[in-house]
Amino acid sequence: MNHSAQPTSRVRYHIAILMLFSVIINYLDRTVMSAAAPVIQKELALSASEMGYIMSAFFFTYALFQIPAGFLADKFGQRKILAGSVLWWSIATILTGLAKTPLAFIAARGVMGIGEAGAYPSNAGVTAKWFPDKERGKVSAIFDSGSKFGTAFAMPFVVWIIARWGWQASFYICGALGFIWTLWWLMVYHDPEKHPRISKVELNYIRSGQVKKEGIDNVRPMAWYKLFKYRNVLAMCVGFFMLNYAVFFFITWFPSYLMNSRGMSLSEMGFAAMLPPICGIIGQYFGGWLTDYLYTKTQKLDIARKVNLVAGMGLATSIAFAGLVESTPIMLLLLCISYAGLACAGTAVWTLPGDIAPRNMTSVLGGMQNAISNCGGILGPIVTGYIITISGSFIPALIISGVACFIGAMVYLFGLKDIKPIEPDENASSVHQSFVKQ
Repeated sequence: MNHSAQPTSRVRYHIAILMLFSVIINYLDRTVMSAAAPVIQKELALSASEMGYIMSAFFFTYALFQIPAGFLADKFGQRKILAGSVLWWSIATILTGLAKTPLAFIAARGVMGIGEAGAYPSNAGVTAKWFPDKERGKVSAIFDSGSKFGTAFAMPFVVWIIARWGWQASFYICGALGFIWTLWWLMVYHDPEKHPRISKVELNYIRSGQVKKEGIDNVRPMAWYKLFKYRNVLAMCVGFFMLNYAVFFFITWFPSYLMNSRGMSLSEMGFAAMLPPICGIIGQYFGGWLTDYLYTKTQKLDIARKVNLVAGMGLATSIAFAGLVESTPIMLLLLCISYAGLACAGTAVWTLPGDIAPRNMTSVLGGMQNAISNCGGILGPIVTGYIITISGSFIPALIISGVACFIGAMVYLFGLKDIKPIEPDENASSVHQSFVKQ
């Protein structure tokens, strides 16, 4: 059957919605801390550097458990691993509301990071199983846009909860949402060949539109660590590290920047902090449409992915200039442009595991690039906290984020080459050889 024919069922879209809400809750729960940080810092008399360690504690375990989570998702299935991950981090979010000391906050955030590590690798694997190659960009945009929805709408929602019931309640309420999602997921999700509601036409549409048939069997053709020998894998990891360094300024220190550097009140911050993520949603969906459109027109993944990656990271460098302007509206405009660029690039970032991984290894490759990238989440909050403590200004931190975006654009432009699935028999004996081959 021609895979361009329209399928008679649309089960895969329900799967996409489930993935979207998993990431919304994922980012809502991790963003609660940044929204509540000014209140917690004042109430508990914490320094900027102490808050930096509290906010970065999440990323230590989040990065460390990315590869194990991806490996488990490929081995035991995304249905079980993603459900367990959401339950784990939801419990940890609730426990964060009970913390009273920096050490308790660090412990709770660390436990939360273990659970949240399963989200993106699992969703990358689900995308590779459930969608034809020509739809992967749009679907990656859909589920990754949950990070912007979670960040954008967390701010006014959490600020409202804090104002009404206190900062502890924000953790309890947001943590409870994960239990609802888990029940929904377990009732709906199965792999394509096992799903009771998928039609034969839709199943054929999905599988005939894939270069590799992910998840039909459970055979992984090579050891996961051998993937680090490949040029494209290294470029994925380094480029995403640079992107995440900038992204996590918005997730961690942005509310404090608006209040402490720009003099906004809590309610003003709650509104202003929504704007860049909302622009990110627009950039995300535009990026998803663009990369699929380019692939349909050219049938060349190099063009379809690298236009998003390089142009998006180039736009994101505008974050470097945001701290240099006195006008608050212009500052917000520059940060909105930056976030939209990061989101546009992020869409292509999450198509790459499906594009490049050997069959049945998409989740583990997604975990590998996310593990390295989230070292940016570890370093960013700490570096920013020390910069604020030493200089008393956010300007150097914003400039460093802009430089990271430029480096990321160059890595994607010159590092990625010949985007296609890695073949097991192409194992290179060294990183140098793999750079020559690819």
